[in-house]
Amino acid sequence: MRIILIVTAIAAIVVPVLLVRYGPRIAPKRVVVIEKRRVVAATELPPVEPVAFQDLAPDDARTYNSLVPFSDLPNPAARPFQLTGTADQRARAVDCMAAAMLYEAGDDPEGQRAVGQVVINRARHPAFPKTICGVVFQGQERATGCQFTFTCDGALARHQWSAEAWVRARERAVAALTGSVFKPVGYSTHYHTDWVVPYWQASLDKVTAVHTHLFFRWTGWWGTPGAFSRGISDDEPAIAQLAAYSDAHRTAAVLAEAGGIVAGAPTLEPGALAPLAGDPNSFILTLDAHAPPDAFAVFAAKACGDRPYCKVMGWTDKTKTPTALPLQPGQIGSMSFSYLRDTSRKYEKALWNCSEFKRADFAQCMKVQVFMPAGMRTPAETPKPDPAPTPQPAKPGAVAPKPVPDGLAGVRRKPIDVPFTVRPAPPAAKPTPQPTPTPAGR
Repeated sequence: MRIILIVTAIAAIVVPVLLVRYGPRIAPKRVVVIEKRRVVAATELPPVEPVAFQDLAPDDARTYNSLVPFSDLPNPAARPFQLTGTADQRARAVDCMAAAMLYEAGDDPEGQRAVGQVVINRARHPAFPKTICGVVFQGQERATGCQFTFTCDGALARHQWSAEAWVRARERAVAALTGSVFKPVGYSTHYHTDWVVPYWQASLDKVTAVHTHLFFRWTGWWGTPGAFSRGISDDEPAIAQLAAYSDAHRTAAVLAEAGGIVAGAPTLEPGALAPLAGDPNSFILTLDAHAPPDAFAVFAAKACGDRPYCKVMGWTDKTKTPTALPLQPGQIGSMSFSYLRDTSRKYEKALWNCSEFKRADFAQCMKVQVFMPAGMRTPAETPKPDPAPTPQPAKPGAVAPKPVPDGLAGVRRKPIDVPFTVRPAPPAAKPTPQPTPTPAGR
């Protein structure tokens, strides 16, 4: 009995020691406590905080998020939204919205519609920028803290989505911006995935969940329909990050980079450029020689607007810029840029003076022709023109060449100085009479 008691006593001491020393370690349960912040009064704007997350593992974040209850207050659907502005402004808004939908929700129709509704809600709320692109790319200049993560984490540079996915996202963006409403999110202005916990979450009401995304709106008056009454601006900015995906943003970015296309008028818009008096389809202007050459073509096309026939001619030397048509030979020779559109012949061409602006494609260079002053002749006898060739019947199946538009801009005729004296041609000598030949043998 003594032996049994001694062994039991030793085991009671040794076993716990061994378990403590060599047993599996159990990590302590992490409990996150985030105190509810005050409800912002209607007399002040709620702050828009940079996105920052609690230091939680994904599973812990999901557990925490599951414990946050959904609001039991009414969740009315947002009012339909109708995009306005010019065609270019609308195109920029659609592409910004499509990028947000695609990079935030993936190629998922329901998720994209939910994200699009949040973007529209933000644009209507006075605490956020008042354009679609301004909302999506708010904070893009910061390495961290942007409102939509894809705008500052380099995702756009990775080109991860196919052209077909972009087409589908654009279709859903157009729908959202022309009256389609995604009712479940109501007037939500925030969302996050269920595996993270942003710091701002505690100050908002949890409204709904769409797949793995949780949607929130501000508490108090700022989350009610009355707070979303601000008008939206049509002045959609050009986003350089979207230039690789969007013609609308690429064109606008070129103009923005150019600064002042027209010399002496850095804020001039293409629509404010007046055509020549008496010729509503022609524009003459002095260009800024330091502006990007490609911007000339963009500016010219915009200056022409929807005119089916239009000419734009530019000079970088203001002293050589003409004020009226027709152009003189010297003015043609000093022309720096020209643009011609003739939709009836399906023709549109921009040409540069390649002695001023080097072009990789020689087809974009103006051709130089030589002008000789009227009445000037060289000492050499002018050769007679070859007789016109006899027209040949067209071969079966031959295609007639396309006519070249009249008044084609871009032919640069250059006057020259001839280094010899011009004298009148001497009168032709009379032929010497020859004796009349007689028949042989006489």
